Amino acid sequence: MIRLLIIIGSAIMVGNITAYIRFIRNSTDIMLSGKHREPLWAKSGLLLLIFFLAGYLGVAFAGKPDLLMAGILFFGAIFVSLALFLMYYLVDTLKDRSLEVAETLIGVIEARDPNLNGHSRNVQMLSTCLYKHLPANLKENINFVNFEYAALLHDVGKLGVTEAILNKPGKLDPEEWEVMRLHPMIAMDLLRSFPSFDEIKDWILYHHERMDGNGYYGIPGDEIPMAARIIAVCDTYSAITMRRSYKDARTHEEAIEIIGKAAGTQLDPDITQVFMTIPRAELEACMPE
Repeated sequence: MIRLLIIIGSAIMVGNITAYIRFIRNSTDIMLSGKHREPLWAKSGLLLLIFFLAGYLGVAFAGKPDLLMAGILFFGAIFVSLALFLMYYLVDTLKDRSLEVAETLIGVIEARDPNLNGHSRNVQMLSTCLYKHLPANLKENINFVNFEYAALLHDVGKLGVTEAILNKPGKLDPEEWEVMRLHPMIAMDLLRSFPSFDEIKDWILYHHERMDGNGYYGIPGDEIPMAARIIAVCDTYSAITMRRSYKDARTHEEAIEIIGKAAGTQLDPDITQVFMTIPRAELEACMPE
């Protein structure tokens, strides 16, 4: 009975270590460190858990524990499980609330421009939908939470564009387009004071680049960050299917046809191919209310 309690506690500790490793890997995003590198506290916590597990196994197989010690070890493992659960809950709550604040900010920004109202949220939802359909090799270096923020904030630079240009009912003239083309750089300036956003800045800066190198900054296709390529496909679909002051909304079928023709020149062909296989209902469900 005594050794059984300790062995069960050891098994729970193995589960705790696995859960802790998963937690750390899933938490290396802009809400905590903004880096892929694990912080020192995370490594220290993992070493302590492994040390405790070694102690459990040592007592179980080489020690002479009594019932009190077995109970302490068993309920200690339960306590660690509860602490990890609470940590998961608090971090998930923080991420949800922070994303809600970002969405509110975008809503305020888009209220200045009837052509943008709902666009950023639509691109975010389309991007996360596409992300989940992509094969692992196309998203292996893209943290999902970071990606959510980049997709939502991709047009935040339009905060620095005058309302006269944003609200123009017709098409922009060349001089106005030059101003509009500055919005990715303005976004970089706005986010520069937030070091935690360093990883996603290039994703936002280059979301208007083209695979043929004829985008805003003339970046060759193979140098465009993969996350920016994903956002570009979803941004294009959203722009086609949402109504603007200077054009009517196009249908899903028309948007898919246009995107298909843009594959390889404007848009990444591999990402475009995956996007075109997503059921229409899933894409239309990404339209914000």
